Amino acid sequence: MPFKPASAALGTLFAVAVLIAGCQDEAAPPADAQQPEAPQVGIVTLQAEPYALTTVLPGRAQPYRIAEVRPQVDGIIQKRLFTEGSDVKAGQQLYQIDDALYQATYKSTQASLASAKSLADRYALLVKEQAVSQQAHDEARAASLQAEAELERARINVRYTKVMAPISGRIGRSAVTEGALVSAGQTQALAVIQQLDPIYVDVTQPARDLLSLRRDLAEGRLEKAGDNAAKATLTLEDGSAYPHEGKLEFSEVSVDSGTGSVVLRAVFPNPDKVLMPGMFVHAQLVAGVKSEAILAPQQGVTRTPTGEATAMVVGADDKVEVRKIAAARTVGNRWLVTEGLEPGDRLITEGLQFIRPGVQVKPVPATNVAPVQSQAQ
Repeated sequence: MPFKPASAALGTLFAVAVLIAGCQDEAAPPADAQQPEAPQVGIVTLQAEPYALTTVLPGRAQPYRIAEVRPQVDGIIQKRLFTEGSDVKAGQQLYQIDDALYQATYKSTQASLASAKSLADRYALLVKEQAVSQQAHDEARAASLQAEAELERARINVRYTKVMAPISGRIGRSAVTEGALVSAGQTQALAVIQQLDPIYVDVTQPARDLLSLRRDLAEGRLEKAGDNAAKATLTLEDGSAYPHEGKLEFSEVSVDSGTGSVVLRAVFPNPDKVLMPGMFVHAQLVAGVKSEAILAPQQGVTRTPTGEATAMVVGADDKVEVRKIAAARTVGNRWLVTEGLEPGDRLITEGLQFIRPGVQVKPVPATNVAPVQSQAQ
């Protein structure tokens, strides 16, 4: 006789198992819903472009001409005829030295010349009649010429009592006052005149940088800048840009053994006298032109703890790749990249915190890249 309660229990358990399995199938999500959506990143497609490679060098302003005013005769200063710190012209009188003694000497030599010339003229007539010897005539003529020379010297000394400006420029403070005794050839200058328009700017460049630049030009990594190579601009001590452009004059022919640097000299117009001798400035010189430079936005370049520059790009199949790059210098809001990036690379500048190498992403144009700034370093 069959045991019916056991059969009924098995049927009930089977029904419950089918019901549970059905519920699990309904609760399981679709296979597509389990895959996370690709993160969105902002990219900038890099392009090669010409870039004028500039070098920023420290320098100091130097006067275009400088003249130390010194007396040519001895005497007492009677007058100072200029205002300290003013502009003077070449030939303008600066001091008056007491000329009384020199005027007296001048008049005395005038009298001596008249006497000597009269004697020479009389002997010239007498020698023809053989009334005097030829030697006496020659001595009288020599004495007349000597008197002329003494008169010219006296005239020069009188002129030297008026101390004139040898060049045009700005004169500094006076080292003497009225009543001071001065002498010819003294070591102390009465005043100093400096020509400030135009003005020189002497900058120093390390010799190793100069060698590297010449090597890059020789191997074709840089092109000559042409006419722009001789141009220079300035940044003043307060960070402001000097409004006038200068021109490179020459470079020193030897290297300073103490600093290992070479001096470059540029000349700048200085109509407003903004540049003063001794002022510290930064000069920007055009070193060369890189015809196919890669300029990457700074937002896409990061540094590792060891200091290496890296960048993330969108590679094949829209997957993230990490590149080690060589960032030579800043150019406005971008980096000049010499290694690691190529034209056409899609550099990631936005959404870097949500990605890692090898992850597939959805690239869109970046919105965090500011307009390109100037080529100032």
